[in-house]
Amino acid sequence: MIPTVFPLVSMDNMIFKKIKDNIESLDVQSIPGSRKAVLAPLIEYIGEKFKNKEEIRLNFICTHNSRRSHLSQIWAQVMGDYFNIENLRCYSGGTEATAMFPLIGTTLEEQGFEISPISQGKNPVYAIKYAPNTHPIIGFSKTYDHDFNPVSGFAAIMTCSQADAGCPFIAGAEKRIPITYDDPKAYDGTPQQKEKYRERSLQIATELCYVFSKINQDATN
Repeated sequence: MIPTVFPLVSMDNMIFKKIKDNIESLDVQSIPGSRKAVLAPLIEYIGEKFKNKEEIRLNFICTHNSRRSHLSQIWAQVMGDYFNIENLRCYSGGTEATAMFPLIGTTLEEQGFEISPISQGKNPVYAIKYAPNTHPIIGFSKTYDHDFNPVSGFAAIMTCSQADAGCPFIAGAEKRIPITYDDPKAYDGTPQQKEKYRERSLQIATELCYVFSKINQDATN
């Protein structure tokens, strides 16, 4: 559960109730100190932009843009709205394009999102809604430098160690921040698959809840 040390700002952005309930059940106090240290540069980056009323662009990058980078992009955008962080635009990409893994959509639907396919094929495009009056997030696999993504003035958030090691330079990024997660793909085809995807989604949600609650807290102090 979100502790009272991170007070929420009154808001009217109408995030779907099930998503809000999931957010309010997250326990940011469970995040170990070692992970908080990993998250600190992202808090600093967002906080500086927020304080200066600048556009905040976050591009979450992993190898295939199929699992962790999508979860990170989506939860970051939701948390930004939840904590009233204005001028936030979240993106995702990979070192190569494949497809958003179907279980990502299924996992997010179970957590309260509305997922609608826009196109079919090897790399489907999805509209991912988290609020009735908010433009949906457009989800599909793409490279980090795809035309859909920003070309400059963004932070590159490396969500997997392979992409971090294999992509030493991200053109246009003003800051590079490694925040890596274990790949739930390791459990594909096992009885634990569904549980592990849900677990990874909630881990990412919890850590990004902590990140954005700190921005909100710092801004009101």
